[in-house]
Amino acid sequence: MPSDTVCTHELGKCDRRSLRSQRSLRQALADELNSGQDLSGVTVAALTERAGLTRRTFYTHYRDIPDFIDRVEAEILDELRARIARISAADLPSLYRNIDALEPAPGSVELLAYLKRDGAVIGALLSPQGDAAFVQRIQAIARETVADRMRNGIFPGVIGTFFDYYLSYVVAAEVGVVQRWFAGGLVESPETMARIMTVIAFVRPGDLYGQPIDINVPAYGMKLMGLNACDPR
Repeated sequence: MPSDTVCTHELGKCDRRSLRSQRSLRQALADELNSGQDLSGVTVAALTERAGLTRRTFYTHYRDIPDFIDRVEAEILDELRARIARISAADLPSLYRNIDALEPAPGSVELLAYLKRDGAVIGALLSPQGDAAFVQRIQAIARETVADRMRNGIFPGVIGTFFDYYLSYVVAAEVGVVQRWFAGGLVESPETMARIMTVIAFVRPGDLYGQPIDINVPAYGMKLMGLNACDPR
């Protein structure tokens, strides 16, 4: 029994040490990118030096830099997928009620709080020195997560090319707002940003000039899909 207790105790110490090492390497990656280093130029030597670790420690956890980056991003994307799913589950009546009460969409504060909490590495990966493919993977997850939910509320006639471009527009816009938040230093709180992002999706350009426009989207979409809009070439 004492032997098992010692082994369990030592295993716990090893697990904690391993987690600390991985966190240190993540922070080192953020520091490298924020210093102006391009992702393609990040090396094991530079990361371990910043993290105060040995190369052997790095290779205990990762095969190489691409493996390290892939696993860091995969962990982040798993966290985002679960949180985006909660936001997408909200229906329009509840969103309208939240907007009237100056409240954010359900789940949005939790998503943005996570982004800020892990902001060092996420912001670095979203930066110009970071990984452009990472941004695309975030957009792909958002598309996959919200597409079915959005289709449930759209007149069947507009599903197709019109909906595909609309979805791309919405996802790119929301991710762009998050990138702008990071670029500005995360000054606004997650609660403030959640309120901004909840209402901004419903703002139309004409609203800002006191000239709102009402579009019958189902009718417009059906007319558009009836056109030969493809380039004949």
